[in-house]
Amino acid sequence: MITLTESAAKKIKTLLNQKKETGVRAAVQGGGCSGFTYKLAFCNSKENDQIIQSHGVEIYVDQKSYLYLMGTIIDFVDELNQTGFKFVNPNAKRTCGCGESFSI
Repeated sequence: MITLTESAAKKIKTLLNQKKETGVRAAVQGGGCSGFTYKLAFCNSKENDQIIQSHGVEIYVDQKSYLYLMGTIIDFVDELNQTGFKFVNPNAKRTCGCGESFSI
């Protein structure tokens, strides 16, 4: 399961009101200093996607990314030194300093 915090869901809903897409895609792609990077984008679902509901937001995940993201919590932080979406992934064995990439 992949979940959103209430603050992440609220931010996504606000942004979705300005878009034509129906939800967000959470994905993993190769790259970054630790091996994999997180990707979050507004989109519509595709065939074979896992569709997860969290706080009224649809999250679309392809099969490969789902294996790496199981149990992940996506948060939205708005602090003085950091603003954006943050992935808290229990499967990550190592993350880079900025938190944008990880390894399993």
